[in-house]
Amino acid sequence: MRSATLRAIARICVLTLGAVLIWLAGREYNGLPQPRGDDAPAVEFSAARADLTLSRILGPEIPHPLGSNENANVRGRIQEEFKRLGVNAVVYQAFACNGHGDEGYVACAAVTDIIAEVVPGDGKAVVMLAHYDSVPAGPGAADDASGVATIIETARALKARGIAGHPVLAVLTDGEEAGMLGARAFLDNAALKARVGVVVNMEARGNQGPSLLFQTSPGDGKLIDLYARGAKSYATSSLFAPIYKLLPNDTDLTLFLAEAMPGLNFAFIGDGAQYHTVLDRRGNLNPSTLQHHGDNALGAVSALMSADLTNLKGSDEIYLSLFGHWLPHLPVAWALPLAIVALLLTIAAIFQLAPIDRGELWRALIVPPLLPIGCGSAGWAVHSVAAVMSGHDDPSYAYPLPLRIALAFSALAVIVICARPVRGKAAFISIWLWMSVLGVVAAAAMPGLSPYFLLPALAGGVAVLTATYLGARCGEALMLLAALAALAIWLSFAALGEGLMGLHLHLLFTLPIALGGMTALPLLRINDMSRRAWLMTVAGCAVVTIATAILAGAQPPYSARTPQRLNITFVDDHIAGKALWAVDTPDTLPTEMRRVEGFSPERVRVLLTRARLAYVAPAGDVRYTAPMVAVDSALAGDRWRVAVHWQASPQADVFFLMVPRDAGLLSVEAGDKSFAVPKAMQRSFTLVCHGDGCNSKDVVLELARRKPVELTIGEQRYGLPTDGAALLAARPAAAVPSGVGDSTILLGRLALQ
Repeated sequence: MRSATLRAIARICVLTLGAVLIWLAGREYNGLPQPRGDDAPAVEFSAARADLTLSRILGPEIPHPLGSNENANVRGRIQEEFKRLGVNAVVYQAFACNGHGDEGYVACAAVTDIIAEVVPGDGKAVVMLAHYDSVPAGPGAADDASGVATIIETARALKARGIAGHPVLAVLTDGEEAGMLGARAFLDNAALKARVGVVVNMEARGNQGPSLLFQTSPGDGKLIDLYARGAKSYATSSLFAPIYKLLPNDTDLTLFLAEAMPGLNFAFIGDGAQYHTVLDRRGNLNPSTLQHHGDNALGAVSALMSADLTNLKGSDEIYLSLFGHWLPHLPVAWALPLAIVALLLTIAAIFQLAPIDRGELWRALIVPPLLPIGCGSAGWAVHSVAAVMSGHDDPSYAYPLPLRIALAFSALAVIVICARPVRGKAAFISIWLWMSVLGVVAAAAMPGLSPYFLLPALAGGVAVLTATYLGARCGEALMLLAALAALAIWLSFAALGEGLMGLHLHLLFTLPIALGGMTALPLLRINDMSRRAWLMTVAGCAVVTIATAILAGAQPPYSARTPQRLNITFVDDHIAGKALWAVDTPDTLPTEMRRVEGFSPERVRVLLTRARLAYVAPAGDVRYTAPMVAVDSALAGDRWRVAVHWQASPQADVFFLMVPRDAGLLSVEAGDKSFAVPKAMQRSFTLVCHGDGCNSKDVVLELARRKPVELTIGEQRYGLPTDGAALLAARPAAAVPSGVGDSTILLGRLALQ
């Protein structure tokens, strides 16, 4: 018994070590190449050359949002880069609005796009797309000056290659951060829109990690084939697109896809804590990430130049990349039939076995679904302990290692517990039966997820059926190979899931461990252990789990590299007749800032450009002139048309107008743009205009009936008044503004009678 126990413990250690190595391989061998230097062949993409281009484009590395002086400076430097390459680049200026009346929000601005003829020619073009504006809070080195530099270096390499084929157009848009306004302006121009054959968009939501192909146009089979042939290394999955739809993000490509244009969307997401902050600087951008971004752009564009752009839509594909070098993919129509085949293989194995004890079979069938439930519950408990100890909702934000270890050992404890009742061939069959059933469900309900079940289920189905004809030793070897395939797929996903969402969404870490570890349950032979040794193993895992969870909670919640997002806003509220300070942060307000002002103990709803939750403190009387507008109105039948003439002050960076939901609003016009508003819309309507492009445009509101209505008008100015210096000084070093950043907002009321 003692020797069997030692062998079982050895199996646990070996398989656990193997799982850790697979996870590390999924994390490290993720497609990132070695960056090429400035001596790389002219026909290849060089991260060093792209970085020099990025340096020249960014200049002093200061924010350059839409309408700012630095935005114009960056635009001029980009034009100089194209001139250096001998590429004709022109600017396209237009007034654009983007949004939907039924969503209650529309943004407008005068924008200036850059359009460069990289490979001149007639006919449909391959469009390389990126945006050159930044958010007001950060210099935008990764998001998205890296995309601009990638396109310029790709243009240089294409010219060096001298490839004949379709024209290539570089479109660098303005105002993406304000609502994809540059892309909207481009597509509103019928002549420019007609030139688009396919789009390759280069984006960023971090500054590290592989360049992911995270979105494609529908019917992406041919595009995935082109990607598979053109990419030097792979980082993609058909699951990315469904996940992306759940996130509150869009890119310029969103508008092109809405016009039924084919396209590929590339972005890197590692180190997302620095995204949209002052830390989005060139020095924080990983050269290997830039190299991978460029390899993807050059590979995709080169392949598309010789493709039939009129015939790019094919079948939808399911796919995933493994360790940067494998990209199994197949039409989505094959997913369900193959999943059924995997299920039938496992069922066939049942009929090849000698009669099985029913109790043993039922125990074996119950365990697999209990494992992910147990791992998910254990992960929730671990995260809760760390969060209580930390006092923050995301205790692993700055220092994830302790919580990562705690979650891993909690999953190991559950695996050891669940492995106790399973044994023999019945256990192998029940596990792969569940994997194949889940494959069928995924193929039917969520095809993008199906390869994570389908590929292991096929390997397991073949293995378990073959094993019934072989001896125990050969059969177990086959089961080990199938389990390793499942672990490779699921633990790679666990490594990727942490990059996508961090450990705050701990289910993306524990569930993949459970689904991969499920296939190894019979291999552990836990039932060979003595009961005492089994309990001690579980207890040991629990002790490590609790200790590291407590350690995770004791870590600082933020660091200089992974700071807290915290915006300070001064609100000059002429509606209420008072001013206030508002601090917008998803976490607790730092004590240092509470010492400066008497902020509310909890976040309350306050009107900024939209209603937000923020900590507020009184700031005395209003001190600026209220926002000014002039109004003309007239009755047209049973409708009331109100023309609002904006008179924004020269200091205003943004002007906004809010119409209450009970105003009877039917439509809104801004310049030559109009938006219908459904009568049943149960929310207020907000029109936001960036820069001074709206000063010459009237906003016309069409109301269903004439009745007294009060509108909210506002201005936003980037930066704080001088007496905000004390709050700025009190903001901790591990806290930074993000997105719009620190700003001053003036609120006023417009009464329509």
